[in-house]
Amino acid sequence: MKPKVSATGTPVARERRDGGQVTLSTFIPLKIRKRGASKVVVRPNGSPSLPGHAVTQIDQPLQVALTRAFYWQQLLDDGVVGSGSEIAQREGLHHSTVNELLRLTLLEPAIIRRILAGQQPRCMSLLWFQRNPLPTDWVAQREVVAGFDA
Repeated sequence: MKPKVSATGTPVARERRDGGQVTLSTFIPLKIRKRGASKVVVRPNGSPSLPGHAVTQIDQPLQVALTRAFYWQQLLDDGVVGSGSEIAQREGLHHSTVNELLRLTLLEPAIIRRILAGQQPRCMSLLWFQRNPLPTDWVAQREVVAGFDA
């Protein structure tokens, strides 16, 4: 499927001094990249943007995992289930998957807010959380996230 790019204005016609007309057009260097199911415009400096929107990158799998992790943590806190292995049996998952996702409940609230708003660093994904241990100390977590932004 070819991305659709539409012009938001018309070329400007200027009259030359000798009576002829010159049509001026502006070249805007941009790339269109696919991010998940949507397409975004990538500016020449490399930062993505959607016209008329703040720069956000909703990471659906990460948000779903975060939601599931907090739901499962609530089940554990309320005593509905006794362990992550019991959750895994109920959900039909491997116990290590449940325990990996439960680690997301240890994230600093500011990081969770950034993820839910789609303002997390681009390389911070569910796959990153599964492959990298995150410190439980919130100050150390902020340092890790600051390293992404650098």
